[in-house]
Amino acid sequence: MASAVTPPRYFLYYSPKRKTFSLVPITSKRVFQGDIVVWVIFFLLCIISLIEVYSAAATLTYKSGDYIAPLIKQAGFLGFGTIVVWFFHSVPCRFFRLIPIPGWILSIVLLSLTFVVGTTENESSRWINIGFQFQPSELAKGTAVIGTAFFLSMERTAQGASPRALSYILTFTLPIILLIFPENFSTAGLLFATIYLMLFIGRIPMRQMGRLTGLMVAIGALAIALVTILPQKTLDSVNFLHRLDTWKGRIMGATPEAEMNDTIYLRTHKQEAHAAIAIATSNVVGKLPGNSEERDHLSQAFSDFIYAIIIEEMGIEGGLLVVVLYIVLLVRAGRIASRCERNFPAFMAMGLAIMLVMQAMINVLVATGIAPVTGQPLPLISRGGTSTLVNCAYIGIILSVSRYARKVPEENDKAKVNALTADAGNSGNDGNDAKPDADTDAHHEAFTDNKGMA
Repeated sequence: MASAVTPPRYFLYYSPKRKTFSLVPITSKRVFQGDIVVWVIFFLLCIISLIEVYSAAATLTYKSGDYIAPLIKQAGFLGFGTIVVWFFHSVPCRFFRLIPIPGWILSIVLLSLTFVVGTTENESSRWINIGFQFQPSELAKGTAVIGTAFFLSMERTAQGASPRALSYILTFTLPIILLIFPENFSTAGLLFATIYLMLFIGRIPMRQMGRLTGLMVAIGALAIALVTILPQKTLDSVNFLHRLDTWKGRIMGATPEAEMNDTIYLRTHKQEAHAAIAIATSNVVGKLPGNSEERDHLSQAFSDFIYAIIIEEMGIEGGLLVVVLYIVLLVRAGRIASRCERNFPAFMAMGLAIMLVMQAMINVLVATGIAPVTGQPLPLISRGGTSTLVNCAYIGIILSVSRYARKVPEENDKAKVNALTADAGNSGNDGNDAKPDADTDAHHEAFTDNKGMA
């Protein structure tokens, strides 16, 4: 096991006056610490969000007559979200171990309340109104991922996770998933897929993973068979299956009649049709921000189908840029996790990144017509309140891991530190040469590095 203390870093400074080199310790006084790449990705996504939400919310501005209101509102959410990111990135990641138990209790209570006092929109009850609307499922997703990371880190053997870890994780996460499922099938599926991938990363015994996979395949096959065989009246009598018709319609896709008749398809699959038109009319290079035509026909142009508007206005290259940003976020989170000395922060950072990027890829696939409509917004880009702030908290936690988690030095880092330390010891024999000039402050600031970077 590597040392718990990361060796100090130095930069080699050349003094023009003395014509000598000296070794100066690196310090950091930056407000935004942690992994600089993650910070850059976050701010780029925020900039894209402001541009595209302002453009895509044309229908809202037309109804209200206030053309600047959507931009101000989104800027307010993103501004407050930046504060959320900064707050969470300032909290040492070890304190996030305290989240699972109280977070689980709060999630269960709030998810249960959505069935009783929840606000219904689009035939689903996902929101609770306490002066402002928020989705308890957003809080529950993070709790489930952090809880999974906690149990994976606690139950370890030399071969990976112990056999008990899976039972603890399923006991912790299944109640959350089952409470989300009736009103938000796509979110429940996204959360389960994230947990499933975390189990692989955490090296749950393959025999247990095989049993879990087989069980889920059997349950899925049985559910499809029951939906196909049972009469619609029987299915409608089951309260928690009231959205079954919606799920079936989205999964089955267009009917043969709709596929043969464009008018019928445009009427029955309006969102998908206009999203496809937006992408097809982008002419590769795009129409430039603010020039979208299909935003007036897409009711969710600023949310579920904002990626189609991005391609229409910014072209294929703009759409690829967004995808690349999410992929780089996942790769960077993997880099951060691989450098962690302890398991909990590594699993937590990787799980949150997987969930964010998987949600983004689902939104992209839906907007491009590859996957059925799910209602998943594009993280940090789509217009929204609760989802934006919670996703900002996830980014802050990843940054906290990059900043505070104990790191395993790489071999080349060790060699560099040892060589620099030896050189510093040799130059220390000459008192004057070892001290940088008074004019080194500006050079020092130019070379400062984040002490928490992976």
